[in-house]
Amino acid sequence: MPALSRLRAPLERLLEAITLALMTAMATVVVVAVVYRKLGASLVWYDEVASVMLAWLTYYGAALAALKRAHIGFPGLLQAMPPRARLAAVVAGEAVVVAFFLLLAWVGWEVLEVLETETLVSLPWVPVRFSQSVIPIGAALFVIAEFLVLPEALAEARAGVPASAGAEAGGS
Repeated sequence: MPALSRLRAPLERLLEAITLALMTAMATVVVVAVVYRKLGASLVWYDEVASVMLAWLTYYGAALAALKRAHIGFPGLLQAMPPRARLAAVVAGEAVVVAFFLLLAWVGWEVLEVLETETLVSLPWVPVRFSQSVIPIGAALFVIAEFLVLPEALAEARAGVPASAGAEAGGS
């Protein structure tokens, strides 16, 4: 597991930095747009840029949440299952999630090829491929995150108690 930890920590720091930068930039864009609108000079590009930034924040934030194992789950249902069924459910769930995000990455890449000549409406010098590149990149990051935390998820399934709950109760 130390090899996975060596990969997980820098990826987590990178995703935290990207997410923080996107949140800061998006908040700045929104505040600037509100000020301009109050002054009677709306920014033409605001809606489109804010939408793209929200999509980027969603994808990169989702990958970060996957790496921290902070997505919605059903731990009570898993803990109520017998050990073999619990392990099978975790493996099946992880397989479905990884398959979905691999499909999303592939389709996202296909979409980038279709959008090859398109540009943003309000900023014609920005290719739509750039703004939509977050789909395959974010999906790939999510898959990587899932594989990096898979050993922890399997260990928790075998133990029947989330590692975080065991640590809080004084266990390890």
